[in-house]
Amino acid sequence: MLTHRELFLKHIAQTSDAPLTLEVERAEGVYLYTSDNRKVCDLISGVSVSNVGHSHPEVVKAISQQAAKYMHLMVYGELVQAPQVKLAQAIVELLPSNFESVYFVNSGSEAVEGGVKLAKRYTGRPEIISMRNAYHGSTHGALSLMGNEGPKRSYRPLLPDVQHIDINCFEDLERITTKTACVIIEPIQGEAGIVASNIDYLVALRERCTSMGALLVFDEIQTGMGRTGKMFAFERYGVVPDILLLAKAFGGGMPLGAFISSKAIMECLTSNPPLGHITTFGGHPVSCAASLASINVLMENRLLDSIAAKANLFLEILSNHPKILSIRSYGLFMAVELGSFDKVQQVIKQGLEKGFLTDWFLFCDTAFRIAPPLTITDDEIRAVCRVILEVLDSL
Repeated sequence: MLTHRELFLKHIAQTSDAPLTLEVERAEGVYLYTSDNRKVCDLISGVSVSNVGHSHPEVVKAISQQAAKYMHLMVYGELVQAPQVKLAQAIVELLPSNFESVYFVNSGSEAVEGGVKLAKRYTGRPEIISMRNAYHGSTHGALSLMGNEGPKRSYRPLLPDVQHIDINCFEDLERITTKTACVIIEPIQGEAGIVASNIDYLVALRERCTSMGALLVFDEIQTGMGRTGKMFAFERYGVVPDILLLAKAFGGGMPLGAFISSKAIMECLTSNPPLGHITTFGGHPVSCAASLASINVLMENRLLDSIAAKANLFLEILSNHPKILSIRSYGLFMAVELGSFDKVQQVIKQGLEKGFLTDWFLFCDTAFRIAPPLTITDDEIRAVCRVILEVLDSL
């Protein structure tokens, strides 16, 4: 009989020629437990998904209770389903007043696709502008927005009328014109290796979009739901977009995404043609129940209040190691710069052997990621940092 690992390699479509093949039996809190009884500290949270930790009892309870009532009923937007309604109310209450209408989808890529469609439909314009080193997903439309040619070269032709500019480059803002439907930006770029917009740039970007009649779209798929110490990263800047994209941690560990805007903008999807955007499983009631439970965990436990202190503890312990060139940190969204992909690969490999899981960034392979569940404790931080330092000492 083939092992699970052998079946994985035989039947699961692979995305690289060297998958990690860590076989996980269960997960709880900040730890993954393997089939050979090892405990691995999860420093990436499923890439910014498990913000309230793995198998949080309140989220598991909400999933179980909703699954017992009903699961999928009908394509999106036709039936009144309490989990969707309650979640939509909860999320708009956390946002500025211009965000009134939520469209639920299944994933981050779908949120990007829906948000860009909405901007093109509302403005009647063809052009989309995104940032170099941006990552917005792997579907054809989202891939078109990617700011690096390498990952998309083999899939052309992609969407036409997509332009790329540099984050924090004021001169490039002149390229936003009356042809531009929207500018899409991660306020803090994730796969670039945690690169933040500066506040003056975001203010100028907002002003340029407004003056040209273009919509401003913030992709907070990685940064949303408390990752940076604010519920949404744009709160760090005081700059409000026209369309907000959420996914990853938004689902509380279940597949869920959303694009959110004003009622006036969102209504353009209802006619000419009707069903301007449609999905079968978007806003799945079980996913919505998990999302609402995870929001309640974040709020009731005041998890965001502790993020800065936890980030500072990581910095305090790690920053002085001679192999670390710098640490870019916005809350528990951190890039540890080693200056070498080979060193990063060794940290990933030895980390798995010694008890922690990390990875590299798509457009910054010289740094490794620290983005643990927000529930991580000070003692857990100290414990995993001791192991990280041991690995770094061996490089």
